[in-house]
Amino acid sequence: MDFAGFQLRNNLFVAPMAGVTDRPFRQLCKRMGAGLAVSEMVTSNNLLYATKKTQRRVDHAGETEPISVQIAGGDPQMMAEAARHNQANGAQIIDINMGCPAKKVCNKAAGSALMRDEVLVGQILEAVVSAVPDLPVTLKMRTGWDRDNRNAPRLAHIAQEAGIRALAIHGRTRADKYMGNAEYDTIASIKQQVRIPVIANGDIDSARKAAAVLEYTGADGVMIGRAAQGRPWIFREIEHFLATGEELPAPEVLEIRDICRSHLNDLYAFYGEWSGVRIARKHIGWYTKGLAGAQQFRQAMNVEETVEGQLAATDRFFDHLHRQGVQLQRQPSCYEELAA
Repeated sequence: MDFAGFQLRNNLFVAPMAGVTDRPFRQLCKRMGAGLAVSEMVTSNNLLYATKKTQRRVDHAGETEPISVQIAGGDPQMMAEAARHNQANGAQIIDINMGCPAKKVCNKAAGSALMRDEVLVGQILEAVVSAVPDLPVTLKMRTGWDRDNRNAPRLAHIAQEAGIRALAIHGRTRADKYMGNAEYDTIASIKQQVRIPVIANGDIDSARKAAAVLEYTGADGVMIGRAAQGRPWIFREIEHFLATGEELPAPEVLEIRDICRSHLNDLYAFYGEWSGVRIARKHIGWYTKGLAGAQQFRQAMNVEETVEGQLAATDRFFDHLHRQGVQLQRQPSCYEELAA
């Protein structure tokens, strides 16, 4: 896919997720078939640039290009400075967060809270685009503030006129948070109205669902978020289905063990042992979700304090499932709802 001046292997995107899409996770998803992975959002508050959390979020050492960094904030000049700061730290694409529904973000007039102030949105977009004229700037947003105010089509026109190169749209409003089902009519409408690429996001949890959303909306690509947690192979499944019309078999238990183990080692290397072990717990929980004995295993694993102990426990769990002949079952999809 030709995207904002970069040639991607496909039109599959990893959604930015706070506390999830760190460098190890982005790299894993790219190895498993994603065309582009957007970073965790980086604050535009320069007082936080020196914190360990922010420094990790702008660490792109060895990362597969192109490097897309999402920035968040509600002040045009601070956002412009954040764009320049991240460009200096290796960002090749700047993405603006106008989709996060979290209270701690929206209460600071950032994220999806910006959608209520269309004038301010225009000022932020123009400031960021002007600040980094050599980099493409993209925008992620929701369909509106609430279901009575789905103003994403107007904001899409504002974005296009400001020089935004692509839009990613989550098919829920800010008020919806992650409740209910994503809707794709608004995304389809925007795609018909703008010239820039549109990426569809929300409830895309299988290869068939991805294909159905692309057909229904006419979008240029799909963005996967929560469905990739513990299932990074979803990208190769979608890539294969879009190319062949055939579904790949679910991965074997031992392959899941190997993917999980590789991911854990990357986390330990990136965060160090103390933080790495604790951050790894949620990922192990996602990898084992739905498997026999997973709940009991997670309870024991969550008190494990060492790298060696965590890896050994993970190996024992998956090796036991393999000896029992357990097969991963394909997870139910929302595809049928869209098809109906």
